[in-house]
Formats: sequence, C-alpha cells, structure tokens
Amino acid sequence: MALTLHQRSRNPELFGTVDHADFDRSWPVFLQHNPTGHLYYGELDTVADYVLLATDGAEPVAKAYSTPFAFGGPGREELPDGGWDQVIRWQHADRLAGRARNAATALEIVVRKERQGTGLASVMVNALRDNAFRLGHDVLYAPVRPSQKADEPETPMSEYAFRVRDDGLPYDAWLRVHVRAGGRILKVCPVSMTIPGTLAQWREWTGLPFDTDGPVVVEGALSPVLVSLAQDSAVYVEPNVWVEHRRPGALR
Repeated sequence: MALTLHQRSRNPELFGTVDHADFDRSWPVFLQHNPTGHLYYGELDTVADYVLLATDGAEPVAKAYSTPFAFGGPGREELPDGGWDQVIRWQHADRLAGRARNAATALEIVVRKERQGTGLASVMVNALRDNAFRLGHDVLYAPVRPSQKADEPETPMSEYAFRVRDDGLPYDAWLRVHVRAGGRILKVCPVSMTIPGTLAQWREWTGLPFDTDGPVVVEGALSPVLVSLAQDSAVYVEPNVWVEHRRPGALR
C-alpha cells in the first residue's frame, strides 16, 4: 500500500468525495442510530483538524475521528462512565461555551470492510495519536469498543477488558492494537453508548422479531438489548473501555 494521510482541515474537498456508505458497512446498523452522534458528526467542520482520511493511491481506505474537550475542571476530574456519548456532549458544550479544550479523545476509526486485517487499524491509531500530539495535546484518550466482545455479549466488560493472553497482551484484538501502539487501559465506561428505539425500529435494524420481554442478544452488540413489550421500546447500553495514549515524557 502507498498510504497518504489527509487532515480534513487541509483537504476538505477530498472528504466531500468519500462514499461514506462504503465505510458504514463495517458497523452494525443499530450503531448508526446513536442519537448523540449528530452532536459530533453534524459539526465536523468545527473539529476538522482532528479528522483524518487515509488513501491508497486515489482510493479512500480508512477514516479516523477525534475531538478536543475540556478535562480536569469541576465535574470533570475523571473520565466519564458515559464514555463515547458523554465526551461528545462535553466537547459540544465546550464549543458552545467557548471553553479552552485541553485534552483530546479518539471517537471512531473505521477501515473499509475489504481492507480490514491489513494493518490499517494500527496505522490509524498511530495517526490519531500523533495528530493529537502535533495539535499540542499531551494525551489522547479513547473510549475503545473491543471488537471481539460481541462474541460473548453476556460477559461483563469489567472481566473481558482486562483478560490477557499468555504473552501479557490483551485478549481482544482491538484493545491489543491500542496497547501495542503504547496505549494504557484505564477503566471500563459501562454506559458509553445508549441507543433507544421502538420495537419496530429495532426489528428494522436487526431483522429480529423482538417479541419477548427482557434481554435479547443481537449480532454485533457487546451486551444484550433490553426489551419492554408493554412500553413498545428497546434500549441498548454499550460498555466501552477507556484507553490512554500519552506523549512520552508527559506528566500524568
């Protein structure tokens, strides 16, 4: 591969030519209906320095999204249990309030489905980290979605996230990419993504009947979806894992 990395702020016209549907096929459909996402993806021009695209020749092959946010002040002494959703709400509120944003977080890395397994994920982790450092941050956080957790949705994330192989590296492949890139697993964010919907919506998203109360295992989900027939609704609450990528020599 002859990869080239592009920053949205420098090549906005290139990002406008990307067929994002090609990338969306890498995610379960229900993940594309997180109501918090529009606070970030609808305002990408405001964080254009933090958005990257990798091309192989003229072909877009991977995207990476991150954002700055204010961290360390009152009520923000710790990374939030609300993970992905909460840090997006923080950065949105920070922008509206004009607060100085002293930290950065990764939000999404997606590789085109036919290019997965070629090492591009590792390239994009390193690219987001190095980009955050260039932009003046000492640390890049990431609410990581462990890729293999969907194989065992009923296992608590508190157990799964810290499982290791014989070589001491994380059991999960995506967590392993982060650790090999210098990341440090900090803690679980148990309510990182919340996706509510009517039963009709969940049937459309998954093809499942959703005709019983209680937890329902859905392909691609890291935990069961909770169903209420009486309320005609179902809610998916996804746990993620906070990982820290710190600039060498930077104080903790």
